[in-house]
Amino acid sequence: MIILNIYKVQPEVYLIHMSLKINYLDKLNNSTKNIGIFVSKDTKITDFKGIFNENFSKKIIGYLRANKKSEKNKIYCLNEDYDKKILIIFVSKIESPNEVKSLGANFYDQIKKEQIKNISILGSNSINSKNKIKLEEFIHGIELKSYEFNLYKTKKIHKDIILNVVKLKNQADVKLRNRLKAILDGVNFTRDLVSEPGNVLHPDEYAKRIVKLRKFGLKVTVYDQNKLKKMGCNALLGVGQGSIRGSYLVTIEWKGSKNNSKPLAFVGKGVCFDTGGYSLKPAKFMEDMTYDMAGSAAVVGLMKTLALRNSKINAVGVVGLVENMVSGNAQRPGDIVKSYSGKTIEILNTDAEGRLVLADALTFTEHKFKPQFIIDLATLTGAIIVSLGSEYGGLFSNNDKLSKQLIDAGEKVDEKLWRMPLHKNFDKLINSKNADMQNINYVGGAGSTTAAQFLQRFIIKKTPWAHLDIAGMAFSKYGGALNSSGATGYGVRLLNNLIEENYE
Repeated sequence: MIILNIYKVQPEVYLIHMSLKINYLDKLNNSTKNIGIFVSKDTKITDFKGIFNENFSKKIIGYLRANKKSEKNKIYCLNEDYDKKILIIFVSKIESPNEVKSLGANFYDQIKKEQIKNISILGSNSINSKNKIKLEEFIHGIELKSYEFNLYKTKKIHKDIILNVVKLKNQADVKLRNRLKAILDGVNFTRDLVSEPGNVLHPDEYAKRIVKLRKFGLKVTVYDQNKLKKMGCNALLGVGQGSIRGSYLVTIEWKGSKNNSKPLAFVGKGVCFDTGGYSLKPAKFMEDMTYDMAGSAAVVGLMKTLALRNSKINAVGVVGLVENMVSGNAQRPGDIVKSYSGKTIEILNTDAEGRLVLADALTFTEHKFKPQFIIDLATLTGAIIVSLGSEYGGLFSNNDKLSKQLIDAGEKVDEKLWRMPLHKNFDKLINSKNADMQNINYVGGAGSTTAAQFLQRFIIKKTPWAHLDIAGMAFSKYGGALNSSGATGYGVRLLNNLIEENYE
């Protein structure tokens, strides 16, 4: 956990996720010991006047001159006294806001490495203007990296880090700070949802948590099992019929535009726990199947972000919430169900369940909301991890323009996507002798692509559509540039950037 204090003449306090405190002050406290400071190859001794003594200022400049050819956006620790550490943030050729955020994340890692509990960081007009450093973005990187999920630890280990950020009034960018806070809240909400165990965040509880988002101005509608049965959402209901918990389709609407423009639609797979059903998964690593609802969590986190930052677009999130369990009432291999679209599906593998949930959700979204586009997110296939590992999410789409927008957005926020093929020869592999289609292909191989071909069959009116298979991106064993190990919140920043760059 990190406690963040940003000082200003008249303190302003509000809460950020994980109980981070933010205050504002315009000058350094004389009792401060540990200090972080931005430097570049152009930094002069006079820049440290009133901060360090002359001898230590010369030491920093000497260090910079000795390393200026090899160092780029690095952070190093120097000791001024035995109990005082100076973290030098060497800035060079910053090209994007995401690089600034990554630098902030690296700063947090360095604080932990040096076991620093209290540190003040100084803003600098000269560094900011020449190297495109904005303290708000730097701090955002720190906050993203500092996330922890320790809700169920009974013994709390006291390891708070107090970070005091000192900046001049004219450096404050309140609009940017509020925007980044909205994104942070959305990402961390997604991380919280994905991190919860299956016995806590089952479909019934998940639906209740989404309903609570109404307080942010979102319109939330919950379709329960009775409504879904009347609607004919038998593909989704079939997945959840083996569970004692309910199955739901939940819509989350945000109307930020004054006109009645068609909404942007985001659909998420919300399998709160996936045993595989009668096509039972191996016991090893089955505990990871609590995050099989990460696609839906990304949609929910995105909708919260749009509401918090008062986005000027119309958008809708649709999530299907189920549990795929084994019981006397569970779906069997060989069952045939009729989907919301009217198309019939032969269930050959009950562990290919996410596509059944999405099938009904996609057609429902297209029919009810008539959106500009539909983007679905799902931890859909292990095959995408074989293909792309944990570096890229898989992108499948019927629209080149939307694909390019998504890929560009992913590059800008380091939530990368790689486009994978769709083709009629893959599509015919899911034809069934007994129904309109089957839920796995009959020859094996191309598991991610044939799953996407299955989903495409439920885009009835040729709406621009993209499917993001995020099985390798939603949860990390070892952490990434902007996240610690565990739930990553992948998808929220990606889709938010897509909206900001192309639709607002």
